[in-house]
Amino acid sequence: MKNKNIAILGGGPSGLFMLKRLIEAEEADFTIDIFEKNTQLGAGMPYSTLGANSEHITNVSGNEIPEMVTSVAEWIGTLPPETLNRFRIDPQQYNDYKVMPRLLFGLYLQNQFELLLGIAKEKGIEVNVFLKTQVIDIIDNQELEKVSVKTNNNQIKPYDNLVICTGHTWPKKLEGKVSGYFDSPYPPSKLAFKANHPIAIKGSSLTAIDAIRTLARNNGDFSTDKNGKVSFKNYEDCPEFKMVMHSRNGMLPAVRFHLEDPHLLKDSLLSKAEVEANMQLNDGFLSLDYVFDQNFKQLFKEKEPEFYKKIKDLQLEEFVDMAMDLREKTNPFLLLRAEYVEAQKSIKRHESVYWKELLAVLSFAMNYPAKHFSAEDMLRLKRNLMPLISIVIAFVPQSSVEEMLALHEAGTLEIIAVDANSKEEPSKEGGVNYNYIDEQGTSKSIYYKTFVNCVGQPHLWYRDFPYQSLIEQKIVSAAKLKFRNEQEALTELNKDNEEVSQLNGDYYLSVPGLSINDNFQLLDGYGALNERIYIMAVPYIAGFNPDYSGLDFGEKASSIIIESLSKN
Repeated sequence: MKNKNIAILGGGPSGLFMLKRLIEAEEADFTIDIFEKNTQLGAGMPYSTLGANSEHITNVSGNEIPEMVTSVAEWIGTLPPETLNRFRIDPQQYNDYKVMPRLLFGLYLQNQFELLLGIAKEKGIEVNVFLKTQVIDIIDNQELEKVSVKTNNNQIKPYDNLVICTGHTWPKKLEGKVSGYFDSPYPPSKLAFKANHPIAIKGSSLTAIDAIRTLARNNGDFSTDKNGKVSFKNYEDCPEFKMVMHSRNGMLPAVRFHLEDPHLLKDSLLSKAEVEANMQLNDGFLSLDYVFDQNFKQLFKEKEPEFYKKIKDLQLEEFVDMAMDLREKTNPFLLLRAEYVEAQKSIKRHESVYWKELLAVLSFAMNYPAKHFSAEDMLRLKRNLMPLISIVIAFVPQSSVEEMLALHEAGTLEIIAVDANSKEEPSKEGGVNYNYIDEQGTSKSIYYKTFVNCVGQPHLWYRDFPYQSLIEQKIVSAAKLKFRNEQEALTELNKDNEEVSQLNGDYYLSVPGLSINDNFQLLDGYGALNERIYIMAVPYIAGFNPDYSGLDFGEKASSIIIESLSKN
């Protein structure tokens, strides 16, 4: 990287990890420019006011985050009294096993960013930070072997390498056009209103819980008795306030428990040699069944041999059916209470709920080689395994569970199971008509004056990519996976799957986002890589990286990118 000029687009957590990797590199003979459209470094969307209020908390503790410059506990010990009082933190009681307010964690990440800038200065690395500066286009110059960024002030500057770390993106489609319609609950300040009527919440994920915590505080009060039991009561002028979650499976996410390995067995990732060897045995595709066996089943052999015997001969779909069976048969709030008790014991005894932890390991491990799956396996992953993973590894913090149970007991929160084709239809009067088929097979259409889409970060498509010049130059291409079996493709076509197409005699499945290689470099329509541009902006690579776990993803992706940069 000698004499290189490198740009990082985005100064959130991903940009933080990328800066850390660059500073830790052996060479220091390069310059770094960081472009951040907001005013705060490190926090990004989730840990700033763009994604959190004071009531929102992290679903990870200090010991679970990747290594920074200082630990969270060390940093807490340096905070002034006014900050500690603002977030109700007692430094004597705090430890790295506790979750914390998201806005406080954002301040921690900001501090770590500032410390890294200081280290860079000590090492003689020039780092320039451009706050309130949005990159509106990227232009690649193949002849000069440079890539340029164009900012909102119309400045254009060339670089040797560029890493896109722009983080979360929440496109607005109907918000602002249809009254009472919200495309997402972010920023949460927009949900700070009173509503004397039922509110429809689409989804039951952590995003939905964010909306629930904010709406509840603006329409009622929580209280805690001497035994620690949380209760909720509507404000007198909001007696009809209620929140109704609409979930495709009618299930709530699982509760945060003690992780035996807080960094999710990163050493268990398949090596490049293992991936290539399996691909040679499977017509050039990585087998999902192989990943499921190596990164899940085999990990039980020594730790829980009895459980291993129970699952060793199960196919992926059979295991999912087994794991989902109890959840489907049990009232979701009864199950939430039972899992809360289980999680409390897990935390108190420092004992993991092992199969759930290893499901998180599997999710982490399959993310990076997923681009080598066949189209068939990707469909299996999306339709079978991912619904289970999204529920089990959400790791809902205990305080969120206590509030949800209190809201349910007060008759202010319920969940409705809807079918896969359920749809919200904007109403001329504002709000939506929510159309769905219930569990009894009855068609329903219910009007809601207020609707909040809480399905989580949307996976954005090639057409949503904001840097138009890269599209026009054909530097980027839409992500596609080839079908291994033609008959499987024809079966999908018969189901009117619009993402299946034929090209040069082969069948392909279109998946969200851009096509990238194992080093997070952009690929064009012919599979040729661009050595100058890397992307770890998760919404735009979700097709080839179907699951990502925030900070863990940022740490891992940045390590792969820095290795590639060093080799180049």
